[in-house]
Amino acid sequence: MPPAASLSKAALWMAGWLVLMVVIAVAGRQATRELAVFQVMALRSLIGLLMLYPLVHAHGGLATMKTARPWQHTGRNLVHYAAQYGWFAALTMIPLAQVVAIEFTMPLWTVLLAALALGERPTRWKLAAVLLGLVGVAIIVRPAGTGISAGQGIALAAALGFAVSVTMVKSLTRTDDTVVIIFWMLVVQSLIGLLPALWVWRWPTAGVWGWVLLIAFCGTFSHYCMTRAMRHADATVVVPMDFLRVPLTALAGWLVYAERIDAFTVLGTVLILAGNLLNLGRLRPAARAG
Repeated sequence: MPPAASLSKAALWMAGWLVLMVVIAVAGRQATRELAVFQVMALRSLIGLLMLYPLVHAHGGLATMKTARPWQHTGRNLVHYAAQYGWFAALTMIPLAQVVAIEFTMPLWTVLLAALALGERPTRWKLAAVLLGLVGVAIIVRPAGTGISAGQGIALAAALGFAVSVTMVKSLTRTDDTVVIIFWMLVVQSLIGLLPALWVWRWPTAGVWGWVLLIAFCGTFSHYCMTRAMRHADATVVVPMDFLRVPLTALAGWLVYAERIDAFTVLGTVLILAGNLLNLGRLRPAARAG
């Protein structure tokens, strides 16, 4: 039986997601300076399986990883793998902050997909929260008037893929446990990525192994956090919380790469926070009434 709705629990799990996703953005940029994207993704999935095993064991072992929806898991992970490849590839083509900001067209697609596929109502408050967040992202990015570059186009396509994946995860949480969903993600994506990775294989140096391990850990348990959040709230509630990743990534860029934080970044952050507070503030009375 799915757990009862809880905004506070969803927000707590999303906090874990945010921290891990900011870290993986930095680690991904560092690792792809030496290794091909296919290899980074394959190592992330294979090592992630080993990292997930303690949770699988605590869940009851491999026998409990069975699912009645193998094709839905496979389809979800085909889409997610393609989107993830685009995300890592974009990290090598355009600035890190721009990749993450473009990724935040995802909530707009998620609201529409959740309404069509899951029957979630895109209320005016949810739509207002998403629009405020997107305006904040646009202010932070301030795209040039020269049109969308190849890297930006790839990042935008990845965002659409992630929206499809998130919507399918929400559907899977209705029948499958979090550990089962993550287990199938790692198995399917390991099988998909093994041959391409072997084709471009290059043995990592000691320094890059550290980044790869960090990617595997964050990539595995960030999805655990996201899936747990989805079990406590609608996709159109959870995803707008992810807007906070934009200012957090800007902060990471300042700390790690000495990237400047200007007034536009501050203004965009304020709008992003306002959107999230609007969304959560309007939902809290309804949750208490329920």
